[in-house]
Amino acid sequence: MAFQTVFERYELKYLLSEAQKQIICRAMEPYMRLDRYGRTTIRNLYLDTDNYRLARRSIERPVYKEKLRVRSYAQSAADSTVFVELKKKYRSVVCKRRLALPEREAMRWLGGTEPCPVKSQIADEIEYFLRYYGPLRPTAFLSYEREAFYALDGSDFRVTFDERICSRQTDLSLCEPPYGFPLLKDGITLMEIKCSGGIPLWMTRVLSEQKLYKTSFSKYGSAYEKLIFPRQNQPAQKIQITALGGAVCYA
Repeated sequence: MAFQTVFERYELKYLLSEAQKQIICRAMEPYMRLDRYGRTTIRNLYLDTDNYRLARRSIERPVYKEKLRVRSYAQSAADSTVFVELKKKYRSVVCKRRLALPEREAMRWLGGTEPCPVKSQIADEIEYFLRYYGPLRPTAFLSYEREAFYALDGSDFRVTFDERICSRQTDLSLCEPPYGFPLLKDGITLMEIKCSGGIPLWMTRVLSEQKLYKTSFSKYGSAYEKLIFPRQNQPAQKIQITALGGAVCYA
């Protein structure tokens, strides 16, 4: 199966109430459709330095920032396809390059025990990133439920809604089920508008009517602020975290 490997676009973020989400969804009905995957649970494994250099850089809101993660769209097995993603952001423009690899090969490569199994420009860029920041290690598992909508006019305009965003520092593997510490209050949805050009007039109108303004929200940066940083230089403590299925666990 062919996968898109390069993305370059604007990504604008908004925090919505349940009522605001419903209003926007109704406004989208003539122009957009839910993609064929429906509501999916996205899993991410973020890599960072021992002193969380990449996370700390993210929350400083710099003009330029970058991060490295491994993503899957289902609970993985060792031979499942995952995506090693190098994501760079300059102002509001996001450039993402990714490789599709079996989970076992991806983690051995990123862990430094085996070379990258493929040769490509994207692999070379990720290799440079690993050398520049290394050594890197998995530092956070982050998951959320996503609904993604595409434009009916054939343009690249997309809208995603992310809910139940949570993170943890235990079970750092895409082969483990999703659960974690919630990063948003109940009833709040993160909407992302993704496009290479302007926002359609109908969307601009509904954003204005609802007094919705773009915000700066980094999922990994928020995980660092709410989960990782409070634990640093403090005695170990139990923090309640909730699985997507509703079970309560502790870390």
